[in-house]
Amino acid sequence: MLPETKPELTFQNGICNACINYKNRQNINWQKKKKELIGILDHYKKQSQNKWDCIIPVSGGKDSTYQVVTALNLGMNPLCVTSQTCDLSPLGRENLDNTRELGVDLIEVRPDAQTRYKLNKIGLLEIGDIAWPEHVGIFTVPVRIAVNFKIPLILWGENPQNEFGGPAGEAKKNFTDRKWLEEFGGLIGMRVSDLTSYSNIDKKKLMMYTYPTEEEIKKAKVTGIYLGQYVPWDGYKNTIIAKENGFKSFDQRVEGSLVDYENLDNHQHGIHDYLKFLKFGYGRLTDQASLHIRRGYITREKAKKKIIK
Repeated sequence: MLPETKPELTFQNGICNACINYKNRQNINWQKKKKELIGILDHYKKQSQNKWDCIIPVSGGKDSTYQVVTALNLGMNPLCVTSQTCDLSPLGRENLDNTRELGVDLIEVRPDAQTRYKLNKIGLLEIGDIAWPEHVGIFTVPVRIAVNFKIPLILWGENPQNEFGGPAGEAKKNFTDRKWLEEFGGLIGMRVSDLTSYSNIDKKKLMMYTYPTEEEIKKAKVTGIYLGQYVPWDGYKNTIIAKENGFKSFDQRVEGSLVDYENLDNHQHGIHDYLKFLKFGYGRLTDQASLHIRRGYITREKAKKKIIK
């Protein structure tokens, strides 16, 4: 159900590349992929020398909870890192605290509030994204922590270009880097370096939104891999596993959504999704419905009715 107005989406004979990517997963030997993952994790466990084996960026959401559970089941000792959301909800706080209850250390980075408010306003006015600083921090803060603590492996969730559609080369990647961040990591054409032109923004206050330099990355030997490139990724099944491990969903379907288990942590998500609809002509429900159609959880006809409603 994804429209051609979605940025970076392409079509072949009327089929979008997100659907093509999903169909191609049927040809993947997932048992072999999981063995590859175990080999990678064992390599970094041997290097960690009784310290943290990897970093897992977390929000307390269903996917990051699933990532933590998966890593623990594979014998990892992860350090979880969260870049606090712009307007944390009580349920978001509860789910984030639940992450620690799983048996992991958690660093919660809470950037300077005054600078965050300024960035919220700039993002809203310049590119129509009130949560711009949050979207940037998700990808910069864990890398900054990895460099500072010299933890070489970051375990991300799914590859967004593979799951939601994007350039073929990026959809096949199993790692993240600065290039990915600048093209796809939520910047939407406004880079952190652009902010120095605003007189009310102190450059020293932007460290947590700034990706480490190539020299820092190489010195700490930091790399990030997508868990979704090694195990079959399914947000609904992730939710079931997350709930078995303390994750709590909303008491009703989230506004503008198909489900009750996404966008629970930030009160500003509704504003972000509404602006997405104004800019591109579709909303979060369309994304979710498309994911469910591919996996056979809902028919295309029923999904279409829900999207129109």
